[in-house]
Amino acid sequence: MYFLLANLAFLDIWYSSITAPKMLVDFFVKRKIISFGGCITQLFFLHFVGASEMFLLTVMAFDRYAAICRPLHYATIMNRRLCYILVALSWTGGFIHSIIQVALLVRLPFCGPNELDSYFCDITQVVRIACTNTFLEELVMIFSSGLISVVCFIALLMSYAFLLAMLKKHSGSSESPNRAVSTCYSHITIVVLMFGPSIYIYARPFDSFSLDKLWCGNFNFT
Repeated sequence: MYFLLANLAFLDIWYSSITAPKMLVDFFVKRKIISFGGCITQLFFLHFVGASEMFLLTVMAFDRYAAICRPLHYATIMNRRLCYILVALSWTGGFIHSIIQVALLVRLPFCGPNELDSYFCDITQVVRIACTNTFLEELVMIFSSGLISVVCFIALLMSYAFLLAMLKKHSGSSESPNRAVSTCYSHITIVVLMFGPSIYIYARPFDSFSLDKLWCGNFNFT
């Protein structure tokens, strides 16, 4: 459990460090510019770390199931080798997901004005400024990003609903089930905060809506 939590904490630190440094620099300059290579790099690591974290949260749901439903066999089920494999699969899945996004974007033509309607580079913003029909690219990206977010989110909610139902059924005067219930509630809160915005952003057409962020920034293709 602590090995998975350490990996989750590392991904959280990395994820929050991708866009924040450039955004802080832009606070002190009038022209907010980023090169095309910098934009693609930012986008790659954003989706690499974000997708890896989604997959890792799904893995941690299985870890919670083993700890709560099979406590006597937990050390045998979640052995060190399996933990390494699950974390490696999470990182590999995030890398493959991000490579797909980048491969679709780098081949698009951009005619200008190259102005992003956001404070960091993301696929929804970059696709909008391409000067060609991007229907197929958007379809693949919605399938890759949106569907993954929706499927992982539903799987996580179902797993925690099952765990909560079983814990409520067996909870009595003992303190241990109640502590497990509170742990599940905290995990569900994290899952909703993590997956909710992702589903809203990526599981729909990449058109601009009133709820989207309206702060603009520019980048140059160099």
